[in-house]
Amino acid sequence: MPYNQSIVDELNILIRYNLNTTLEGIKVHKTAAAENIAATKRLFDKGLVTHEDGGYLTNLGHDAAEQAHTLMCLLNPS
Repeated sequence: MPYNQSIVDELNILIRYNLNTTLEGIKVHKTAAAENIAATKRLFDKGLVTHEDGGYLTNLGHDAAEQAHTLMCLLNPS
């Protein structure tokens, strides 16, 4: 199954998280691009982030974000 735009949008949110600390989250404001707002809500619905507008990564979200960061590094090594 190929990636669709919704999955790409979710990956783009996950790679914004700083994996070096659990004390730093993100906030997706209501003035953000609609696809970012929707992606963050889907991540919340999937149990990967603590709030509909971002917040902190859950344990599952941290694992997913690590994988997203790894994939980004492999595909874009520069």
